[in-house]
Amino acid sequence: MKKEVRHLPVLVEEVMRALKVREGMVVVDCTVGLGGHSVELLRRIGPSGKLIGLDLDEGNIRRAAERLNSANLSLHHSNFAGITKILGMEKVDAVLADLGVASPQIDDPARGFSYREDGPLDMRMDNTRGQTAADVVNRVGEEELAKMLWELGNEEDASEIARLIVERREEKRIERTGELMAIVCEARGFTIKRAAGAKLHPAARTFQALRMMVNRELANLQRLLAVIPEIVRSGGRAAIISFHSGEDRMVKRAFKEGFEMGVYSQFAREPVIASEEEIRRNARSRSAKVRWAQVK
Repeated sequence: MKKEVRHLPVLVEEVMRALKVREGMVVVDCTVGLGGHSVELLRRIGPSGKLIGLDLDEGNIRRAAERLNSANLSLHHSNFAGITKILGMEKVDAVLADLGVASPQIDDPARGFSYREDGPLDMRMDNTRGQTAADVVNRVGEEELAKMLWELGNEEDASEIARLIVERREEKRIERTGELMAIVCEARGFTIKRAAGAKLHPAARTFQALRMMVNRELANLQRLLAVIPEIVRSGGRAAIISFHSGEDRMVKRAFKEGFEMGVYSQFAREPVIASEEEIRRNARSRSAKVRWAQVK
């Protein structure tokens, strides 16, 4: 029997309020995932509205199509950095981007995101193209690797981890998530058993940093932030859900600078966060932050 793929979207009501979603709107869900936010967006925009959904993961697009099954839905296997190519000259009323990773992606060892289960060291959101995490780990120089781990993962032991990775890859190419996890644990002074019971796994930040680098997540976000004023109608809104402090700083800065330049008429000066009730129901929502801005 096929296991049901389940993923709880975060901050759904908060996002709907931030975007002021109503009947007849044209909305872009830049990260449709398994359709968690899109279900509610479709319900609120009604039959006279239109939802345009994007996702880098072709599997997510297939699953979302089956789940949503709506005539006023258009799905695209695409990076949201290329949203202008999909929209052409069309402008929309609202844009949503959830920068988190879908649970099924993390839980599938074959995708290479998990440090808890062994699998190929891949980590590509779109596994049909681009370099894998193994390519990065085995190619990047020690200094650059340490910088990446610090800047994208806030990893305090970045230098030690980078040094041991370079040392071990000279003996044998690192190809598996289990191999990398063991190297990181050794560099940080953890046994595998102790690591498994830690509140935050010692390899968590390294895997996060690698995933963000492989998928060029900050560069793609920067591009999206740059084009929002071009694709959203006057009075329309954009909302972005981030889980990483670096992403949140980028969004905050872009919306604040846009407001000061007269691009946005208003913006969220403080992020919207999950309620205690939602955090109890979905622990993933604990680190989620929503920021929004309204185009002038």
